[in-house]
Amino acid sequence: MGEHLKRIGSYLEHLVKARTRHGVHSPFVYDLITHVLRHGVDVPQFEEIEALREDLLESDQTITVNDLGAGSRVSQRPIRVVSGIARTALKPAAQARLLYRTARYFQATRVLELGTSFGITTLYLATAAEDGTVHTIEGCPQTQRIAQHHFDHLGSENIHAVLGSFKSKLPEVLKHMGRVDLAFIDGHHAQEPTLAYFETILPFAHNGTVFVFDDIHWSRGMEQAWAAIKDHPLVTVTVDLYDLGLVFLRAEQAKEHFTLRY
Repeated sequence: MGEHLKRIGSYLEHLVKARTRHGVHSPFVYDLITHVLRHGVDVPQFEEIEALREDLLESDQTITVNDLGAGSRVSQRPIRVVSGIARTALKPAAQARLLYRTARYFQATRVLELGTSFGITTLYLATAAEDGTVHTIEGCPQTQRIAQHHFDHLGSENIHAVLGSFKSKLPEVLKHMGRVDLAFIDGHHAQEPTLAYFETILPFAHNGTVFVFDDIHWSRGMEQAWAAIKDHPLVTVTVDLYDLGLVFLRAEQAKEHFTLRY
C-alpha cells in the first residue's frame, strides 16, 4: 500500500509540473510533441501485433520465469501464468505506438532493446525500423521462446534476439551493432544497473541518438537514476512523460528538461 501511495503521489506531482505543447518554447521539443507525442498514425501491422497481445491476455499457459531484473511488483513466484505477465509487464498499445513514432521520426535503423518480454514492443520497433535491425536482449528463456514465436509468426526478419543477462550480453551486442540510433531500456528497473547500461551504451551513441527509459518513476531508485541521467554532461534535453523518459544528446541544444502532458 505504501508503494502504491508513493506512485500516486509521484504522478500527481508530475501532473502539477507537466506542460502542454503551448507552454514549450523549444522548437525541437515543440516539433517532438506535434509529430511524435500527439500525432496519431495507424499501419496494418499494428492490428497483427495487437492480435498477439490479445492472445497473450487470454492465455492460461504457465511458464517458469527466470527474472534477472528488479522483478515483478505483482508476483515473485517462478511459475507464472502468461496472461498475468502480459497484463502487468507489456507496454500498453499507446506507449508501444509512441515508441514506433519515435523510431520513425528519428529514422532509427540501429535499435537496441533491453528487455524483450513477449516481443510486443520489439515488433513495433521492428515495424518502425523496417530498413534496419532491432537488437533485443532477454534474460528469461521461456519468455524469449514465446517472443521468438511471435517474430516468426509475423515474418519479422529484422529482429536480432539475444538470450542472456544484459550485463553479459550488452557489450557483444553493441560491438555487433557498431552504433545505436535508439535505445529502449525496459528491464532491471533499479538505479545502479540502469546507470551502468546507460554508460555502457554511450560510447556507441551519436548526436542524434535517442534513449528511451521505461518506468522512470517506478521506484525511488529509478527516480534517482533519472535525476543522474539528466545531470550527465553529455545529456542536453530530457522529456519526462511519467511512464517513459526520453533523453537526447544533441550538442546544438541548450541543456533543458521538460515534463510533459500529451
